[in-house]
Amino acid sequence: MRWRGNRQSDNVEDRRGMSGGGKAIVGGGLIGIVILLLNVFGGENAKMLTPMLEQMNQGQATQTGEQRELTAEEKEIGDFAKTVFAYTEDTFGQIFQENGMEYEQPKMVLFSDAVETACGSATSASGPFYCPGDKKVYMDLRFFEELKTRFGAKGGDFAIAYVIAHEVGHHIQTILGTSGKVRQLQQNKSQTEANKLSVCLELQADFYAGVWAHYNQQYLEVGDIEEALSAAHAVGDDAIQSKMQGHVQPDTFTHGTSEQRIYWFKKGYESGDLKQGDTFSALLD
Repeated sequence: MRWRGNRQSDNVEDRRGMSGGGKAIVGGGLIGIVILLLNVFGGENAKMLTPMLEQMNQGQATQTGEQRELTAEEKEIGDFAKTVFAYTEDTFGQIFQENGMEYEQPKMVLFSDAVETACGSATSASGPFYCPGDKKVYMDLRFFEELKTRFGAKGGDFAIAYVIAHEVGHHIQTILGTSGKVRQLQQNKSQTEANKLSVCLELQADFYAGVWAHYNQQYLEVGDIEEALSAAHAVGDDAIQSKMQGHVQPDTFTHGTSEQRIYWFKKGYESGDLKQGDTFSALLD
């Protein structure tokens, strides 16, 4: 993706290299490995994930109370993330303005190891997530290496861009009231029905990421969309369940299948129309 020399967002706080503290893994991880998998499996089946999570964190922790200098590679990927975040600000600011609304910009926190949020404490194993309590996107950028090596995604910088845009999509759902309505509806539903609503929410965020990509085609390079589709496929509920337990349980899906995630991202990308993202009517009727 083309990004060098372009504006970087002022709404990004870089806490990498700092000791974040906190051990808990919170809800609201929207594409992150741990939160995704715990939602998928739950209960006794979640125990199978513990060895993997411990292995993921080995060798990655910064000593408590210490601060280290970021490497040149870390600085570059941070600059890329800040530029992509600025792209989302420009895109959704324009879309909201065209629809007679004002876009409330979120903030993004780059962190390593652990971080404190308005939603509680989170570790790096949670992957990227959005916290509606403080309206911030939280990103441990090392997640993308795990996405590639452990879950078979192609990788590449546009996989990072897709995930950032997806998390910003959850911010849009928050400020438009969609997320709040879904949480209320879930309280009166069975677990299976509540899961279906969660799937609709996640797929709509994928759709919003596709809309964002539509508006930023001038920055795209050959292979970028394929990188996003590969990431979307890798984190489909069916792909995760097949990899982790050898079979799928559709009633437990919370994020959508690989096919659904690809479909809704592509629909957003091809249409560029925020109004075509009604995943709820499409999937629940």
